Formats: sequence, structure tokens, C-alpha cells
Amino acid sequence: MEKLEIKETAQTPFVCFNGQTGEMEIKGRSIPEEADKFWLPVLSWFESFMLNPTDSITVKLNFEYFNISSSKRILFLLYKLNELDALGKEVKVEWHYKKSDVDMYEVGQDYAYMVKVPFEFIADRELELVNI
Repeated sequence: MEKLEIKETAQTPFVCFNGQTGEMEIKGRSIPEEADKFWLPVLSWFESFMLNPTDSITVKLNFEYFNISSSKRILFLLYKLNELDALGKEVKVEWHYKKSDVDMYEVGQDYAYMVKVPFEFIADRELELVNI
């Protein structure tokens, strides 16, 4: 299956889905004016992947921020992981967040509660400015 790669913009995240390895990553800000225009190709690719998935699937999510319309599409993607889990696939989500971003951590906790696949929460270190 072809790899899906979408470059990051000021309104949309970087997306890299590898159908050969089952490694998938979404990173950045998701505030597109037209959510379906951005998310439809991503979700369509994932639907195609589900027809012949790898045995192990890891989804790395590292959002700086996302709006409510993106939130719905992210949840839809996460619910699809439940279906892969039900097929006996090894599925996990890595939820990355800045250590100081309590809101993004809590959103990840909410998603983890709503879906049945394992979530790993990874607090990314932030660069600290040092006075010299």
C-alpha cells in the first residue's frame, strides 16, 4: 500500500501513514477551515488500509492544538482502531503532549476512555530558555 504523506501547514498537521509497517503519525496543528477537505483523504486512506492491515499498528498523535471539527475526525480514526483490535491486531496509540500542556493531556485521557485500544502518554520535554 502506498504511503500517505501530507506536509504540515499553519492550519493542518503533518501526516505520515505507512501501510507497510503500520506506523502512523499525525503531528502539529489541525485548524483547517474546511475540515472534510483535509481529513477525508486521511480517513479514506485509513479505510483502504483496514482492508489489508499489518499485524501491528502504532498511531502517534502529537497535536499542538486542534479545533472541534478536527476533534470529531480524530475520534472517528480512533474508533476505527477498535475495529482493528477486534480483528486481533496489535494496536496502540502514543499520545504525545508538552509536559506543561495539561489540556492536551486531558483530551488524550478523554479519547483513551472512549476507545478500547491501549494509550501510552508521552510527556515531551520542552526547550527551556536559560539566562546567560
